[in-house]
Amino acid sequence: MEKRKFGGFGLRALSSLVMVPVVVASVYFGDPFWFLLLLLIGAMLSWEWGTMIKTNNPALYATIYTLCMVVSVMFPLSLLWLIIILAAGILTAYKARKEEHPRLLILGVPYISLGIGTMMWIYHVTDWVGVMWLILAVWSVDVGGYIVGTSLRGPKLAPKISPNKTWSGLIGGVLLAGVVCGVFCYYLGLRDNPLWILIGGAMALAVVAQIGDLCESAIKRRLGLKDSSNLIPGHGGVFDRIDGMLLAAPVLYLVIILL
Repeated sequence: MEKRKFGGFGLRALSSLVMVPVVVASVYFGDPFWFLLLLLIGAMLSWEWGTMIKTNNPALYATIYTLCMVVSVMFPLSLLWLIIILAAGILTAYKARKEEHPRLLILGVPYISLGIGTMMWIYHVTDWVGVMWLILAVWSVDVGGYIVGTSLRGPKLAPKISPNKTWSGLIGGVLLAGVVCGVFCYYLGLRDNPLWILIGGAMALAVVAQIGDLCESAIKRRLGLKDSSNLIPGHGGVFDRIDGMLLAAPVLYLVIILL
């Protein structure tokens, strides 16, 4: 058992060593690298959503999701974006009438397009700093939750949805997100907002990311799946890695445009 756990952790760590530098470099150097990476991630998410929800025509739904995602990345909050998203939603609803999970198929349209699109929109508004701050908050709650949760254990966070998550893991992950993002902001000398606001915001986003993680876990449980796919060794699928980001990014963008 211990060897199996270590092997799984080692594979997970090795995959992270490959993915993390790619993401960080893409965010820092910006376009076209961040743009192309988002398109790649969005295309993989579209394929996963179209295949994990058993349908009669997975390629059709994956194509619809991919089109919406591309439009979201290229035309943020434009009239063209709104028309295509609405049309795609109506088309998906019509096609999914006789499917086993029509609501989940329809959900794929806003879920993927907004989740990926807002990551690009945030970059346009805040440059690489805002995107990196968001990513650090989401990564930190995942890492902190895993380390603290497996070490301290304790009461389950949502036993019917995700049996491995604990309240101790959530608290540890949220605190780590505050520390990491605080150090990041302090190191860059960000003084447009008080440091405590940036730290508190990161901790709030960490909670939102955890909610996004639980939402995806609930969907997988309903579908009888452990992972969204096996694209990433040791991690499962792309959804399994960025489920928290797909909710945290739209929430952050909403806060940005409101403020």
